[in-house]
Amino acid sequence: MKLSLRGEYALRALIVLGFDYHSRDRKVVRIQTISEQQRIPKRFLEQILNDLKSVGIVESKRGLAGGYRLRLPPEQITLAEVIRSIEGPLAPVRCVSERFYKKCSCPDEEKCGIRSVMKDVRDAIVGILEAVTVAELCDRARRLQQQGTNSEDYVI
Repeated sequence: MKLSLRGEYALRALIVLGFDYHSRDRKVVRIQTISEQQRIPKRFLEQILNDLKSVGIVESKRGLAGGYRLRLPPEQITLAEVIRSIEGPLAPVRCVSERFYKKCSCPDEEKCGIRSVMKDVRDAIVGILEAVTVAELCDRARRLQQQGTNSEDYVI
């Protein structure tokens, strides 16, 4: 699995929506706001958010006060779900993918050493991405942002 720019932008957009999810009125976030905060080209972001909407990760509101918000709580959305919807399989090769399996060119799949290693790689990737939610991603982003602002400045 290789995370493309499209996948990275999807995750960055979800961080913005995740930060805003627990606000009192659950308002929508304008595409322009996400685009500016995350430095994502607006047209590209629109396509990504439409894809996330089609799989039920986000919902939208049309009109002048329109925008996007998470459809479910960020604690219920795994990074695996997001990445699969944007990128496809998490497996490094299709012959080890559980959801996007495709036969490989090996003479005997069951006795292929490469396939055996790639299964281990798949299992590690899936294990991490299934365990991390958008809420946890937001928490990590928040902690990392605070690290830079809490440092004391000494001048001698």
